[in-house]
Amino acid sequence: MSNSATDRATVPQTLWAARGRHTGPAPEEVVRRTLRRHKERGDIDDFAEPPVAEDPSRRVFEARWRAAGTVTVRARLTLVPHRSRPQGHEWRLVAEAERAWDDAWPSPATLFWPETGSDEGGDGAWDHHATVAGLRLRHVNALPEDDREMRRRLRDAARESWCVHVVVHEAMTPDERGRLPLARLLPPGLRHRVVEHRAAPQQLRAVNWALKVLDVEVPRGGAVLLPPDPAPKDYDGREHSVRNVFLDGSEPAELIAALRHFVALPRPFPEGAEEALTDLRENWTLLTLQEELERERRLVAMYAEALEAMTKSRDLYKQAAEQALEALSAYRDVPASSLPPQRPAVRAPAPLQQLTRTFERLRLTALGRQQPASAAHDSSHPGVGADAEGMRLADGADDRRA
Repeated sequence: MSNSATDRATVPQTLWAARGRHTGPAPEEVVRRTLRRHKERGDIDDFAEPPVAEDPSRRVFEARWRAAGTVTVRARLTLVPHRSRPQGHEWRLVAEAERAWDDAWPSPATLFWPETGSDEGGDGAWDHHATVAGLRLRHVNALPEDDREMRRRLRDAARESWCVHVVVHEAMTPDERGRLPLARLLPPGLRHRVVEHRAAPQQLRAVNWALKVLDVEVPRGGAVLLPPDPAPKDYDGREHSVRNVFLDGSEPAELIAALRHFVALPRPFPEGAEEALTDLRENWTLLTLQEELERERRLVAMYAEALEAMTKSRDLYKQAAEQALEALSAYRDVPASSLPPQRPAVRAPAPLQQLTRTFERLRLTALGRQQPASAAHDSSHPGVGADAEGMRLADGADDRRA
């Protein structure tokens, strides 16, 4: 498990995010009916279904409403067909408010999805966990009996999850009220962001063995929040452990306090959440008249800045060209006598000429060595000496021509 999250941006406190899987047919029809009903009731101001040109199989729905009557909330739900299930769709829902999110506000999930299964033909199929099979958002998820399977499930649930996972241990076998999910007792803003894992009384040792890999432990008859991967900075598992959770239908005040503290941490974005928020901010289409006017003003200001920058660049280039022309004209008007003298270029001797001179020097050296040996013979034969002298003069003339 990774404990470092320094390379990830943190989730803003204005964001509400959840992810799940719809296992039934035609989830887009379910979302349309739900949004239409909420608009007729006045729960939302408006909704839209913008087209997605790059992926026709993807569906996008936008909705806006005012939480607490004054705080504007913009939400975007994306439906993506599941790769391995023909009728399954993964959904991602992000909602951003004008100020920090209040868990007393309505859950955005209930504005896109029906709260009960009756509106979906009795299947209630939208609240499945996105990645771990068998988990539900609004149900009690009993831990497997097999120890290894239990460990695998808890490890996979904590990894890159958009939800908060809570492990609750039953100190004794609960009655009918105690078998109900704790999600129904949570504030609306937390209700669809929490996955409840329930350990039977005899599973305490096994569940703590399974939690050892996550460095947390559930108290007997209590609960513990699983740390996400990557974990928040300065995360302390002891702050998110509850000593007692009474499964008698009463409000779990200590557990709610731990959940609120956990959600308020500067947590890093889970995988895909930052991209979903960026998509909400940059591709939002459900604008009011005032927002459209402000957007057009921003575009006009941006274009004006770009035009001003282009004009400045053009002026700078024009000024530089004029200065270059003036310098060239001034250079042409200067008389040649006032220009600084230039050194004549020194031509390097050609390679063939150097070779010829070298052979001439060698020949002269050889002739000089022969002169002492033939001096006596030349004195006795004057004709021969004259011929030799003529040859030397001819060689000297040749050397001067070379």
